[in-house]
Amino acid sequence: MGPETIGHVHSVETCGTVDGPGMRYVAFLGGCPLHCQYCHNPDTRCQSNSTPRTAQELVNDVLRYRNFIRNGGLTLSGGEPMMQPNFVRAVFRLAKEAGIHTALDTSGFLGELADDELLSLTDLVLLDIKSGDPDTYREVTGVNLAPTQFFARRLDALKVPVWIRFVLVPGLTDDAENIRAVAAFVATLENVGRVEILPFRQYGRSKCEMLKIPYLLEETRPANPEDVQRARSLFATQGVTAV
Repeated sequence: MGPETIGHVHSVETCGTVDGPGMRYVAFLGGCPLHCQYCHNPDTRCQSNSTPRTAQELVNDVLRYRNFIRNGGLTLSGGEPMMQPNFVRAVFRLAKEAGIHTALDTSGFLGELADDELLSLTDLVLLDIKSGDPDTYREVTGVNLAPTQFFARRLDALKVPVWIRFVLVPGLTDDAENIRAVAAFVATLENVGRVEILPFRQYGRSKCEMLKIPYLLEETRPANPEDVQRARSLFATQGVTAV
């Protein structure tokens, strides 16, 4: 699969600052097998809401912002980018040829679709570990935790740099044992450069209303600084520093 490989791109952010190091061009790809209760981008779940683009077209657009992202790079997010592994591979190959740092923002659930070549073109994986308890993970996402853990171990074996992300949702993911389970798993990995605790906000509510789909966390309060500090302390019990 080469530059003419076609992917489904929902939207782009040309000056992103939260999806990897530095200023980044972030492309949100269409399609996702998860149904996370706190999803910020429920409109990206279906590829029908996206625009077909070739890998070359997307990277040509990235290159227009080269001066702005020279200390950052390109992040493929979603949705779930690994719904389109051939497109991700083609885009990252072109980006690396152009000297652009590449980051893959993924749940890891479809990590088995990322072959070794794709991962060799990936400078950083932003791995969302939604929960550490399998039952809680299924409640949050509708799918199993095991594939994400398997992918994390594979990334560790391949020495692919990883940043871990954990969304702290009061009454859903903030149980102490759940947080400790995430931290205990992360503590077994040697390739993790950063652990981020992301406090829940109802960012997806308006999009769910627009799409006329239920928003299950309507009554859930935002996570406050005290919640985040408690979670950091629980990570620390497993020898993991979280920010």
